[in-house]
Amino acid sequence: MQDEVVGSTGKLISPIRGPGMLGEVLVAVRGGTEGYIARATEAIAAGSTVLVIAVDSGRIADVVPWIPLAADPASE
Repeated sequence: MQDEVVGSTGKLISPIRGPGMLGEVLVAVRGGTEGYIARATEAIAAGSTVLVIAVDSGRIADVVPWIPLAADPASE
């Protein structure tokens, strides 16, 4: 069964200093906010928005930096 936060964005509250290092991410879930241990393959600064791509047992979330899509210039 897939965790419901996979595909959600969250905010890093402690940095991931590099590969193999851990941080902490807050994710909006069920009308509240829950904390997960976060890991990534690259350094990500605290305060960054991240995308949760997987969750392992023990509430460890694999995250990547969130890159929002730019507005379509043709629609402006």
